[in-house]
Amino acid sequence: MRIRNLLFTAFAVFFIANLAFAVPIYKVDPVHSDVGFKVSHLVISKVRGNFTEFEGEIGFDKNNLGDSYIKGIIQVKSINTNNEDRDSHLRSNDFFAADDYPQIKFESEEIMQRGGDYVALGDLTMRGVTREVEVPFTVSGPIEHPNGKKVIALSGGLKVDRQDYGIAFNKTLDSGGLVVGNEVEIELEIEAIEQ
Repeated sequence: MRIRNLLFTAFAVFFIANLAFAVPIYKVDPVHSDVGFKVSHLVISKVRGNFTEFEGEIGFDKNNLGDSYIKGIIQVKSINTNNEDRDSHLRSNDFFAADDYPQIKFESEEIMQRGGDYVALGDLTMRGVTREVEVPFTVSGPIEHPNGKKVIALSGGLKVDRQDYGIAFNKTLDSGGLVVGNEVEIELEIEAIEQ
């Protein structure tokens, strides 16, 4: 009987300790979030766009970064640059090959603090290619949502070379520049609600 009580006590302590250190889990609210990008066009300007369908989960506690994480999935067919002809071309095999690679995915391996901000180190998968990237971001909140749940906001982004992911289509201008730049700036404005 005494051994059973000791085992029960040890299990209870372990369970409570794990609860104490568990990070809050937040689900991305797509209605109040934006996954955008911009890329140079004809060398002299930049074209902006975004993805309208995405989801994600964030486990975050500034006092427990070791257990914090970020993961997200973007539906490639939801790309939107306010021009249907261009969007169709971007979905084609020249660019994202959306029929064969319908999702862009990110999953963090580590969240660390850098200065007053944070960095998510993790794997970005696009068009079947996975590369390790760093995503610097800031966190606001948590604050209480009108529905009584807590909400946080992440603001961040990164730059990637689309050629690294096999998105190689381009044309060269007579002046020598590229019609579409290789460097793509990804911009993230994310609001997430605690589960």
